[in-house]
Amino acid sequence: MTSTVQTANPTEAVTKRPGRWLALSVLVLAVLLVAVDATVLGLATPYISEDLKPSGTQLLWIGDVYSFVIAGLLVSMGSLGDRIGRKRILLVGATAFGAISVLNAYATTPEMLIVARALLGVAGATLMPATLALIRNLFHDPRERSLAIGIWGATASAGTAVGPIVGGFLLEHFWWGSVFLINLPVMVVLVLVGIKLLPESRNPSPGPWDLISVTLSLVGMIAVVYAVKEAATHGFTLVTLAAGLLGAAALYGFVRRQLTLPAPLLDMRLFRRRGFSGAVLADLLTILGLSGLVFFLSQFLQLVQGRGPLEAGLAELPAAIGAVVAGLIAGRVARRFSVRAVVSGGLAAIGLALAVLTVIDGSTGYPLLGTALLVVGIGAGFSFTVTSDVILSSVPKEQAGAASAVSETAYELGAALGIAVLGSIVTGVYRDFTGPAGTPPEAHESLGGAVEAAAGMPAQSSEAMLDAARTSFVDGLAIAAGAGAAVLLAAAVAAWFLLRGQRLENTAS
Repeated sequence: MTSTVQTANPTEAVTKRPGRWLALSVLVLAVLLVAVDATVLGLATPYISEDLKPSGTQLLWIGDVYSFVIAGLLVSMGSLGDRIGRKRILLVGATAFGAISVLNAYATTPEMLIVARALLGVAGATLMPATLALIRNLFHDPRERSLAIGIWGATASAGTAVGPIVGGFLLEHFWWGSVFLINLPVMVVLVLVGIKLLPESRNPSPGPWDLISVTLSLVGMIAVVYAVKEAATHGFTLVTLAAGLLGAAALYGFVRRQLTLPAPLLDMRLFRRRGFSGAVLADLLTILGLSGLVFFLSQFLQLVQGRGPLEAGLAELPAAIGAVVAGLIAGRVARRFSVRAVVSGGLAAIGLALAVLTVIDGSTGYPLLGTALLVVGIGAGFSFTVTSDVILSSVPKEQAGAASAVSETAYELGAALGIAVLGSIVTGVYRDFTGPAGTPPEAHESLGGAVEAAAGMPAQSSEAMLDAARTSFVDGLAIAAGAGAAVLLAAAVAAWFLLRGQRLENTAS
């Protein structure tokens, strides 16, 4: 059956807010802020390893604690924006994001950086739901909204390109903390321009913000993701099992509470809509399959193939180019063919590209890597843009913040799980490498640690150790790529069935 959304107010079909495209430029700055922050961390990882000397587990926490916290708070912050105003929460969040970036830049220990990344997740949780919700309220014409969402997604993809390039330049001229300080000028522009251009919007009858639900959501998400991470890294232990049970119980309590509250943080009835649930699941599985691999790809380019940070950033550019181009035309293509064809096709393309990466080794040429990255970008651009459009179009404007938060929660939860599970595959395979006599224990923690340890070893031993470490790292990366490919191809099949009959809107809402 075709899923459609009825027009709540027919006059909105001809109502187009003046200045809406200028306002969109402010929203995409917020997206750029988050995207750049996420991508520069991968390039900075070898430098963080050398300076702060984190263990392999700490390095994973540095990479994924941001996603853990943001995933736990997105629904709560999206709902809070619906209540107090999306513009207000966006500007407050952007200010906090910039300030906490300074704390990240000047972290002096692994523990301090992990805490700073967690606080950055709290601020980041306010940004993404607010941007999508404001797009939902700025653009009533569905074709304009599809284009606006495409620009929104394209900017996120462009951030994945701008981040490594700018970050690579900074890393070659300054210390690793400078990659966080680039958030400050973007934040300043966002806040100053946003005050002038962004309209305020909120739910006119929101009900109270339920702190018990907020706590249940936060505890549940963090505990479940932590349990998955620890089980993937160290196997099942009593602590892992306890965390998993605590998280499951908290999330169960959250769902039950939402079903009984007169004004819930999240209307669970949204998931009864097959199109909504299918789009959320597609987002979750896509990012799960991609994120762990992408997190380690920058290390592969730098520590295995010997590229500089700037060159590594430029090497990842095809993925962003593909995503930008696909995102801008995704809405038109989905209306020409079908939602499920575009989403399933995009997911299958990513899966096949990841499958190709299972054959990489240290000497793999760039044509293969660049082509695979381009295909990944095109597939992601088509899939993410259309699923975001489906999710936003499935709810009334008053619930736009909560619905946007669900979309972003799927994204961030997928990122956290991807780094935890696929990243743990890489780490697990890597740790088993056999080095020459005298290989220090820290060389088995991470490839960055091995590179640093090699500097203090005799030349012949260090070369043998690095060869073994790099080979083991690439073996783990290939296995993770295979696992990611399997997840993406399974997601393509699921999306084909779950999005059957789904159509993008053609009338204003």
